[in-house]
Formats: sequence, C-alpha cells, structure tokens
Amino acid sequence: MRILLLEDEYSLRISVEEFLMDLGYKVDGFSDGLDAYNAIYDKSYDLLLLDVNVPSLNGFELLKKIRLDSREEPAIFLTSMTGLDHVKEGYKQGCCDYIRKPFDLEELELRIEQVLRRASGDDSSLVNLGCNITYDMKKAKLTVAKEEVILRRTEQDMLEVLIKHKNSVVSSQMFQDEIWGDYVEPATIRVQLNNLKKKLPEDTIKNRRGLGYIIER
Repeated sequence: MRILLLEDEYSLRISVEEFLMDLGYKVDGFSDGLDAYNAIYDKSYDLLLLDVNVPSLNGFELLKKIRLDSREEPAIFLTSMTGLDHVKEGYKQGCCDYIRKPFDLEELELRIEQVLRRASGDDSSLVNLGCNITYDMKKAKLTVAKEEVILRRTEQDMLEVLIKHKNSVVSSQMFQDEIWGDYVEPATIRVQLNNLKKKLPEDTIKNRRGLGYIIER
C-alpha cells in the first residue's frame, strides 16, 4: 500500500511518515501542493493524506482538480481548520474523511484502515455493539433485535463518534469538535445524546459522571 502525504509542517510530516512506514505502508511525503499533484500522475497511490494550507496548491484545490480528471484515490484531509464550513468544503471536494489537528497517530491509523476497507469494497463496516445491536458505518443503519431504528443525522454522528472511540470515554468537547466544529451549548449535546440513548437498549451508552460517555464492548 502506497500513501501520499501532503503536509508542510516538517516535524509532523516526518512523524506521520515514520509511523506509517512502521505499519508497513510506503509513504511519499510532500510539503508543496503542486509537487504532490504532479506525483499523483507519476505514481499509483492507494490513499492521499492532504493538509489544506500548503504552498502552491492547497489541499482542497488539489483534490478538486484530480476529481475533475475522474481520479478516485480515497483522500483524508488533515487540517487545523475547524469550522463546519471547512468540513463541508472537504467533503464537497470528494474526501472520505476529515481529521482535525492535533490528532493521535493511533486515531490516524484507525481512520486509514476504515477508508481503505471502504475503498476495497470490504463489508466489514458492520459494527456489532452487542445485545443484538449492529450499526452499518457505510449505510448509517442501526439495527436493534433485527429491526431498523431510524436515527436523525446528529444522532448518527454521535453514535459514530462513540463507535470510533469505543471503549474510551467521549467528552462533550470531543462531540463538539468532531460533529459541530464550532461552539455548541452543552445542554444541546446532552439533549441529542439522551435522544440517541432512548433508541438503544439501556446501558448501551454509559455515562461516566464528570467525564463523558462510553460504549464498552
């Protein structure tokens, strides 16, 4: 598996390169968007990791240009841009995922694995949450006791954040950062989460007082 990494912050680029190479990936690192763009047409890449604010050609523009050429390499944006408009722009240009800096390298590993599974057509997107509960990450479909449960979009997003951090506590700040991007009233987060909990068997989502919420499996 060969990955293209576009990141103009030297220390971060080297850290990510070394981490991914230790995992067995081949990595080509670039700090300039135009250099990365040209490389995409010189080599075959299984995944693109793209920063947005880079010299010559920013990440959004790069992905837009290659999508116009009908290139379908899966792409993940790695960026410190946290506004919801930026997230929307990333998905509009055709990315598969969007990771906000700073991030843990272990989280990056999980996101890469998930994106590559989707790109290969692997149906392992089905997550078993126990007690006859499954969630299809690809179709955003929740099933409880073989019955489909309809979720609102925010409820889907919250469940997916909990699944992504399964067996770890998710704080209100993490929900805010990963779903809304901008400030949202803590009461709004609690209401949305309580609505989600009502659609699941009791104790599927557990409250860790003063810390946050967790799905343990």
